[in-house]
Amino acid sequence: MAILSEFLGVTLGVVLTALGLDLFLVPNKIAAGGVSGLATVIHHLLGAPVGMTMLALNVPLFAMGIYRLGLKFGFRSLYGTISLSLVVDALAPYLPVPTHDPLLASIFGGVLTGLGLGLVFRYRGTTGGTDLAAAILRTYTGANVGQLLFLVDGLVVLFAGFTFKSWELAMYALITIFVTAWLIDLVQEGISYTKAFFIISQRADEIAGVVLRELNRGATALKGRGMYTGRERDVLLVVVNRSEVTRLKDLIYQVDRKAFVILADVHEVLGEGFKQWQES
Repeated sequence: MAILSEFLGVTLGVVLTALGLDLFLVPNKIAAGGVSGLATVIHHLLGAPVGMTMLALNVPLFAMGIYRLGLKFGFRSLYGTISLSLVVDALAPYLPVPTHDPLLASIFGGVLTGLGLGLVFRYRGTTGGTDLAAAILRTYTGANVGQLLFLVDGLVVLFAGFTFKSWELAMYALITIFVTAWLIDLVQEGISYTKAFFIISQRADEIAGVVLRELNRGATALKGRGMYTGRERDVLLVVVNRSEVTRLKDLIYQVDRKAFVILADVHEVLGEGFKQWQES
């Protein structure tokens, strides 16, 4: 069942990505980096189907990936790559173009492709393309993968700008890239619904007791040392839901008005009192 759910998740992600390309990006000449961006440019130059062009571009990348990185991509990667190419071409003839406004197209195209790719990655798949190209380049250059991804996508955007003779379209493509990246992170990490408190106080034991009694939350004491004073003291780590933030602040400062508190976003918490881990 776990394998089935993963393939269903990858499939849903592929469909959303294809919708983003077919509805918004390809018709409006927004080449938002990667293999899909190159395929968009080639489509408008030569009339070649976007999906088959993506597949043709991915074949040498996969061959080079196997040569440089070994057989570690897995069936999910191959499935994601081939299915995206097929779905893009299968849906294209039947989908209307909702807007020819490039700003709307870049935003909504980025939303759909970001949601789609986020799901594909969340369920351990890939769609080949830019991430594979960056991994291959890293074996030659030793550079950071994130930097290489930015470089590859940037080159595609520049190529599209020269080809379409429109730097406005290139700038809209950058909007899509940023929206897509944000949505990918959001899908994989989740919306921040919890907060982490780091509490530095001379009355840490009392604060921990109040947290346990009043909020029914756990508190973990981390050993810390003030570099200015040289004194050792406990640093409390407490994780709560957003609805409990104000209550916890009140409890802390009722005990110690001089407490030093750091509040941070937490995207996912696994364990007692929060979400339980489900092995896939």
